[in-house]
Amino acid sequence: MPWFKSWFDSPYYHILYHKRDEAEAEIFLDNLLEFLKPKNGSFMLDLGCGKGRHSVYLNEKGYNVTGIDLSEQSIQHCLQFENSTLSFYVHDMRKLFRVNDFDFVLNLFTSFGYFEKDTENFNALKNACLALKKGGSLVIDFFNSDYVKKHLIAENTIVAGGIKFTIRKKFENGFIFKDIYFTDKGKDFHFTEKVAALTTADFKRYLAPLNINIKYLFGDYDLHEFDALNSPRCIIVAVK
Repeated sequence: MPWFKSWFDSPYYHILYHKRDEAEAEIFLDNLLEFLKPKNGSFMLDLGCGKGRHSVYLNEKGYNVTGIDLSEQSIQHCLQFENSTLSFYVHDMRKLFRVNDFDFVLNLFTSFGYFEKDTENFNALKNACLALKKGGSLVIDFFNSDYVKKHLIAENTIVAGGIKFTIRKKFENGFIFKDIYFTDKGKDFHFTEKVAALTTADFKRYLAPLNINIKYLFGDYDLHEFDALNSPRCIIVAVK
């Protein structure tokens, strides 16, 4: 089983990350919406929606939102939020979802780069582009690999839900690895997150044959210009 399927469906994933910064996410989305200026009622696809926090927020702003994610547990949680303009589906982004159906496709907070093969990354982005209407925008929010490698903390500890998580990180063979160790109810656990250290050059290579052009490149959630050495994020806005 791929690491992302077993880990994302684990209750411990949600325990460890339960304090993810909702305020930061909302500020980023507000900045993004102010920049993109989508029409009220625009159709948006939240690609890799997780437990739906971004989908719900975007829907509250007046947009028709569809969220898809590989994790059955996450989508089961999302279903409580569904309404006439907000829906969720279990779906693998490597497989075609819809064609020419969305004004915006959003892949936020490093919900990409989980796959072993380069062709899988390409297929996921190809399907994202196919889902867009002509003139639609694809937004990819990924970490800046050069910045992450430069500031990598080899080991730290987080206590959440009464559990002590030991986290070890490393860069190896083109991937950022995060090994997560903990003990619960007398049983030892070990999960690994493995994300490709993709660069802007990689994304340009993926998108070049897909009839979509990168128009803007930002380096943080305040949408400052991207700096390869100092920007923590790599936020791409491409137009079909």
